[in-house]
Amino acid sequence: MPMHDRIIPYLERAELYHLARLNSQWFWLDEPLVSAFVERWRPETHTFHMPFGECTVTLQDVAFQLGLPVDGEAVSGCLGEFEKYMEGGRPAWEWFEDLFGERPPPNKVKHMTVHFTWFHERFRVLPPDASEETVRIYARAYIMMLLSTQLFGDKSANRVHIRWLPFVANLDDMGRYSWGSAALAWLYRCMCRVANMNVTNLAGPLQLLQSWIFWRFPSLRPAGFEVFSFPLASSALDVLAVVHPEILTEEHSRMWRAVTTLIYFAVIEWHQVDRVVPQLGGVQHILEDVFSRAMEPSIVHVTPRIHRGRSAYDSSQSPYICATAFCFANHTFR
Repeated sequence: MPMHDRIIPYLERAELYHLARLNSQWFWLDEPLVSAFVERWRPETHTFHMPFGECTVTLQDVAFQLGLPVDGEAVSGCLGEFEKYMEGGRPAWEWFEDLFGERPPPNKVKHMTVHFTWFHERFRVLPPDASEETVRIYARAYIMMLLSTQLFGDKSANRVHIRWLPFVANLDDMGRYSWGSAALAWLYRCMCRVANMNVTNLAGPLQLLQSWIFWRFPSLRPAGFEVFSFPLASSALDVLAVVHPEILTEEHSRMWRAVTTLIYFAVIEWHQVDRVVPQLGGVQHILEDVFSRAMEPSIVHVTPRIHRGRSAYDSSQSPYICATAFCFANHTFR
């Protein structure tokens, strides 16, 4: 979908404008390259095991590569049966009609998802004389597509989940969420699924992974790569020109060094940056026992057993969140 000039202010408030700018510059995914790295992925540590040691995609990489905020509220909420938990008890599709002005035809709907072609065909062209309310509708559609295809895509690769309704209903409040940590949680989970199970199709923000590979391993860049002008993948000196200055403040940089939980709805993954301290310019140390105990495989990957129709981030996850607060909240690496 094209990014109309009039929806840019809404993307900026949602802290998604930089990602939207990149939407027209995505390079082709090199599947053999990405697969080679996934084969070296260790689910129990969330790191790639290389001959020279460990490395991984961190919150710093997400902030630099995609320009997304890594500090803020968790991206979470209901995954189904919205009417039981929404104010007024309205059915989800009535809420959808209120936000978008109409409902998609039945042949474009499957369970709680809408085929992306409906969004593309219906909201591709913004009328020149559109009212501000119409612009808001088009902004909601663009954000729904952006989140579902570029950050949180699944194996279907062609559907938009209506889990985003509570977020796009309040466009001015979307900037308070940690989109970066949610995207990283989803990337970790998708790679762990491929590493642990008989899964052949890798989903998630794969452009983030490939851009990270090009940045960290310059010898793997294709010929003429500079023309893509992708953030940081061409030169670290270019970061100020492509990343919002707030992302580089000390307040945010402390988050990059924190061992903490990454939350995306029912998915909780660990940000184990203590294993890759040299990536942040530090010296690798021997891990303390408290971290070794906390990182047992049984709790590295956390998914509540029951999350359909209820908040995916609730009391069932409290032991893991409490463990984070007790062990890791103030632990950063320099």
